[in-house]
Amino acid sequence: MAEPPAGTQAQSGLIIPDDIRQKFPELIELILQSESMNDEERQYWINILPIMTPDQIENLRGILQNEKEQLAAIDNKYSKQIEQMGQEELIRRTEVERRGRRTQLQSDEATHSAQDEEQAEELLKQIESA
Repeated sequence: MAEPPAGTQAQSGLIIPDDIRQKFPELIELILQSESMNDEERQYWINILPIMTPDQIENLRGILQNEKEQLAAIDNKYSKQIEQMGQEELIRRTEVERRGRRTQLQSDEATHSAQDEEQAEELLKQIESA
């Protein structure tokens, strides 16, 4: 791959002149982080930054900041839902495990109870035969 021209930095395949990076560092980061743009669109916005009016720059900044905030809110919402689903799954598994333990304990108790009855009957027979 060819080296970028002097006074520029290549990032993610994009060519970002140093003077633009220094003049618009926050906006460059918002452009690079935007999930709604592909690299061609990112390069377009980087290229036209120097000729944009202050109002256009603020509008672009507002749009990109709004996108970032909305995506963060969506991520937060779904991470809470995923966490909640994980907790629900944990609760479900715990209930299944507890039911299994209860069933095993009931089975063990029934076995012991039957053994106790057999021993009691044997003791009675021994007492009666004595």
